[in-house]
Amino acid sequence: MQLKPGVVAEYKARHDAIWPELAELLHDSGIRDYSIFLDEDTGALFAVLKLTQDNNRDALPDHPVMRKWWDYMAPLMEVEPGNKPKEWPLTPVFHLA
Repeated sequence: MQLKPGVVAEYKARHDAIWPELAELLHDSGIRDYSIFLDEDTGALFAVLKLTQDNNRDALPDHPVMRKWWDYMAPLMEVEPGNKPKEWPLTPVFHLA
């Protein structure tokens, strides 16, 4: 994901005050141990999350709370139509288990 310039403090503040109903929705959707990392030089965000085997993460874009959060965050990020944050896959280059 990608932040717009000059919004790091606001992005962090909004996540520090995450809505309880959003946190519950993410948890109920099977998302666990969710972290977002920032490259301060570029504004690039990298999210890491663990999913339960029975997760329904694919249903999140249709949920009103998720859409409301995306609308709330859209001024801070590069977004798709509908305000879903732009995402792109990264190529794994190393893993040690």
